[in-house]
Formats: sequence, structure tokens, C-alpha cells
Amino acid sequence: MRVKEVLGRGDYALIGELIPQGARVLDLGCGDGALLAWLKENKQVTGRGVERQRSLVQDAVARGVTVYQGDIEAGLTDYPDKAFDYVVLSQTLQETRNPQLVLDQMLRVGQHAIVAFPNFGHWRVRFAHLTSGRAPRTPLFPYNWYESPNIHFLTVQDFEEFVQQQHWKIERRMFLAGDRRIQNLPNLLAEIAVYLFRRG
Repeated sequence: MRVKEVLGRGDYALIGELIPQGARVLDLGCGDGALLAWLKENKQVTGRGVERQRSLVQDAVARGVTVYQGDIEAGLTDYPDKAFDYVVLSQTLQETRNPQLVLDQMLRVGQHAIVAFPNFGHWRVRFAHLTSGRAPRTPLFPYNWYESPNIHFLTVQDFEEFVQQQHWKIERRMFLAGDRRIQNLPNLLAEIAVYLFRRG
């Protein structure tokens, strides 16, 4: 089954599918605010974003979305418990220094968390590592080891085990390879994983 991309990204399409009309949404590492603007226009959400790079914050504000500059690992302490219905973290978890803290804070300030991340267990990554003997480089991970923003190399299986250890509840899980949904063997076949979860 093919996924019609939103703003050129399959994970955005799946995130848009998970968020209901009129929800209160916090987007962490929101970049230029494109997803928030889309959710505001198409789902009538009340949205806020947090972004580290000043230039991207300015771009987001120019789009008409509320975004402030901050570090997501330190910047959620200002929000009260359950201030949002959904807290989104897309393609950023693997770049955080303390992912456990970030995920825990997401579930403190939000009723539900949505996380999308690249699956480092995908067969192309495994094959690239096996055949080259070097840090894998694939279309999904085009960086040299010394310039990669990725500091945690998690897989679908790693994330599932972590959520289980935290006693959190996975509400939905969706997987992509290119623009196709993956149903079977996601740890091997999925390039992108998208999870909706909450406290148990």
C-alpha cells in the first residue's frame, strides 16, 4: 500500500493520519514549521513548536506558526503536565543526547507521543556495513561518520524493547520503505518507523 506524501515526506503523512482535528500539538525539533503549518491548515490544530536553529525559527514564524528557539532536552520544563494532546518528534530522536529524558518529557507534557525515526536495522544499512566494513552510508544515511547528526543508532526492535521496559503503551505503529507501508518484518524492511504511544 502506497502512502501519499505530505510536504514530500511519508512520515509527515503518517503523523497527519494520527493527529485528530482540533488537537493541541507540540512539535519538537520542528525545523521551519512546515508540518505545524500543514496541521494547522488541514487539521485545525492549535500548534506550537520548539526548534534550536534561529534561522529555522524565523522561517517558521514567517509561516504563521508559533515556534520558540530552544533545546528540546532542556526546554520542556516550562510546560505544565498534559498541556498538549500530542507531542511530535520526527526524525530527531536519534540526534538527541538523552533520548530517554526527551521521551519521558514528551509524555509528561502530552497525553500522547508520536515519534518517527530512521530504522538503522534496515537491510540496506546492514548490507552497507557488512560489505564496506565502514560506517554505513545509504540514501537514507548519506553522511560520513564524522559529520553525521545521528548519535544514537536505534532499530525498530530497540525502540519496542525500550517502550516495554518503560511500561508505556504503544497505541499504533506504522512503517515505511520509500512510499510503501511495511506490514511484515519491519526491523529488516522498514526505513522509517512511526509510533504513537502513551503512558501505560
